[in-house]
Amino acid sequence: MKLFLDWSSYENAGMGDAYADIPKHGADFAKAVAVCIGSRQCEQKSAKGVMCPSYRISDNPLLSPGGRVKLLKAALNAENPLALFDKSLEQAMALCVSCKGCKRECENEVDMALIKAEFLAQKTAQQGIPLRRRLWAETPRLLALPGVRRLIARRNASLWLRALGEKYLGISAAAPLPLPAERAFQCKPALADRNDRSVVLFVDTFSRYFNPAAADAAVRLLESGGYRVHVAGAEDKTRRPLCCGRSYFSNGLIDRAKSEAQRLLAALLPHIDAGSTIIGLEPSCILSLRDEYLKLGLGEPARKLAEKVLLLEEFIVREQTGNRWTLQFAAIPALPKVLMHGHCHQKAVGAVKSMRKLLKQIPGLQFELIESSCCGMAGNFGLEAEHHPHAQQMAELALFPALRSTPEAVLLSNGFSCQQQIANGGFSQPLHLAELLCLALPSPESCS
Repeated sequence: MKLFLDWSSYENAGMGDAYADIPKHGADFAKAVAVCIGSRQCEQKSAKGVMCPSYRISDNPLLSPGGRVKLLKAALNAENPLALFDKSLEQAMALCVSCKGCKRECENEVDMALIKAEFLAQKTAQQGIPLRRRLWAETPRLLALPGVRRLIARRNASLWLRALGEKYLGISAAAPLPLPAERAFQCKPALADRNDRSVVLFVDTFSRYFNPAAADAAVRLLESGGYRVHVAGAEDKTRRPLCCGRSYFSNGLIDRAKSEAQRLLAALLPHIDAGSTIIGLEPSCILSLRDEYLKLGLGEPARKLAEKVLLLEEFIVREQTGNRWTLQFAAIPALPKVLMHGHCHQKAVGAVKSMRKLLKQIPGLQFELIESSCCGMAGNFGLEAEHHPHAQQMAELALFPALRSTPEAVLLSNGFSCQQQIANGGFSQPLHLAELLCLALPSPESCS
């Protein structure tokens, strides 16, 4: 089988192990599947941890990472290549929310999110791409079209438009679509001079169009900390906003994802070569640069980027540790308790620790981390008609009950999907950490 992702890091996985049970077909992809040792740890339901949301709501072992591995092995051992698209396997993979919980919490780090990306790419190559998945994939381009905000607002307000969208596109009538902000983030001109206090802010598609307030707050926060902020812009002739390609990657269009990644690398590599750190806001996008990019066959440039890219909270904590961030945060008057929900990918790389460390530095702030698995939105998963009920069940495991128990709390969440799920559940719109920290600046007036 032709593989779409680079699985060479698994080339020695299981070799010489008589019990590895590597499937006959699939080459290094098969070895990545076979790293599962069948311990059934993914079928545990402890209060802590992310793994595995679809198993937690169903009690169906086939919807755990280990269960998916069994189905994948059977398909990769079959002589008929169409076995990869067996209905049971397709269903099991469709209910994987790519939370990356298994990569962190499984003893052998089964990377089911990456395996699903290859699976979808194989399915797309064999069967084409349905219109709904094409729309999700093309989100970055669609958001740049004039009138898209008005169209989404009209759809959300109209019961019959919602019903038509569910009937013909499979987009759940019960779920409001995220509404772009009235004003997209506006890039300030890049500064010509560079020094050891220069940083580069990559504003992802979701922050650009849906939450420009977070990007504005990040710029003010970094500048208040004494850094010169360059906002990354496209270097090609199109001047089209940069995008990490996440929406293409997660919908099986690997070639399109690679094209977007190459555009982004072309814009960022001069800054990386100059020694600048790349900072981002949206966990699923920014952590793609450290993880998925290494599987796109982009070579040394992707490795150099992975070493230089950090989430905002990771950057500030790193600078504090090196005594380069000396700004002290101030108390935020009349702020009630803060409830923090971590994005699954933040949890997968341990970045929630950095958020907690920063929140502890705000005098008098009371905050609590919600111990929960995936919120259920998971990109476009929670907007799909057949998956919306599952998304609500995932949210009801821990997240929604915690929010109901403290209705007066200010909500904090960095993930765009998480923010949308929370708002769709009837709760207040969460703040991004950049917005909260901006309010804790000694002179917070510029953040209003």
